[in-house]
Amino acid sequence: MTAPLNRFKQALRDRQPQIGLWLALANPYCAEICAGAGFDWLLIDGEHAPNDIPLMMSQLQALAASASHSVVRAPMDAPWLIKQLLDIGAQTLLIPMVESAEQAKALVRAVRYPPQGIRGVGAALARASLFNRTPDYLTTANDQICLLVQIESRAGLAQLDAIASIEGVDGVFIGPADLAADMGFPGNPGCAEVQQAVEQALTRIQTHHKAAGILSADAALCARYFDLGALFVAVGSDVGLLVKATSLLCEHFRPPHPPSVTPAASGY
Repeated sequence: MTAPLNRFKQALRDRQPQIGLWLALANPYCAEICAGAGFDWLLIDGEHAPNDIPLMMSQLQALAASASHSVVRAPMDAPWLIKQLLDIGAQTLLIPMVESAEQAKALVRAVRYPPQGIRGVGAALARASLFNRTPDYLTTANDQICLLVQIESRAGLAQLDAIASIEGVDGVFIGPADLAADMGFPGNPGCAEVQQAVEQALTRIQTHHKAAGILSADAALCARYFDLGALFVAVGSDVGLLVKATSLLCEHFRPPHPPSVTPAASGY
């Protein structure tokens, strides 16, 4: 019995576009609801959402029965944290703020068991190996781990070709919000200068035969990214959907002007 096949990684290798949704509500119940929509992948955000290891594991458990693949974004590139995320069952990791080939190489080693890497061998205690009920987990897990690195700064863009050329990096994700801020356009990732940099980056990633990915809540931009060859695109977030739907619902029923109130007749 071997480590389970990483369907998401295989889809990227087969160049099959994968539509995703960001999960930042940090709630297994909400994650399960989103999984029922049919997205190819769902990202559990450990960087900006109020998640910790037990809570992310609960969301992985909630998503286990769905057809949507679980991706986990770590809050940072620390090997000790990556080890915990892999042990709770994450097969695909997105690591933020990658800015050098050396950092990417270290991440490749962090997600692999020795002798190829430095991942600690604690499979007997890990959900990933079904608590040691997967006899060949240690010898087969490396091949099923998918490593996605996130470039979201000018420094990262300057090193994009070196990062994307590292063996063991399966995909490169462009973070438009942080990139826009670093370029001097905070809160405006859709501006022309940022979008030019994003489009060039998505194209360059593919020249290294790596999958390109990105997140946007703008449907037109998402379509554009797919047209440019991006393979894994998150088309929104659970937080964004809830904010939009609740605001529209309230606005629909709120009268345009406060209703007039007729003073009550005095009883005297």
